[in-house]
Parts: sequence; C-alpha cells; structure tokens
Amino acid sequence: MTEQPARAALRAALADWRRHAAAAALVVAAFVAAELLASPSARYGAYLVAFAVWMAWFVLTCVEWLRRADF
Repeated sequence: MTEQPARAALRAALADWRRHAAAAALVVAAFVAAELLASPSARYGAYLVAFAVWMAWFVLTCVEWLRRADF
C-alpha cells in the first residue's frame, strides 16, 4: 500500500492513455466490422463487444486506483 491519497491515485489511474486508446480502438473496430457486415446481428455483436470492453476498462482502472490509493 502506498502513501498516495485517493484523489491523486485516481488521477494517476486515469492517466494511463494506452488503456484508453486500446479500449477505444477495440470499440471502433467492432462497430466498423458491424457496419461492413451490415446485419442486425453484427450490430448487436458490436454492442456486446463495446459493453465487454467498457467493463474490462472499468475494472482495470478501478483495480489500478485501489492499488495506488491509501485509504
């Protein structure tokens, strides 16, 4: 556990631009593929991928925040 306050730890956890870029790229790729296939099931799959990527991003960011914070 570090001596970093919670707000500073949150700022540091949200500063990881590679995590944000990777999540955004995966979501964009899913929707581009869905538009190329042009079917309702492909669009539904893109929504599922976007939700899964968002959840993974959220969990990884929260774990990083909790790892850095000193409560």
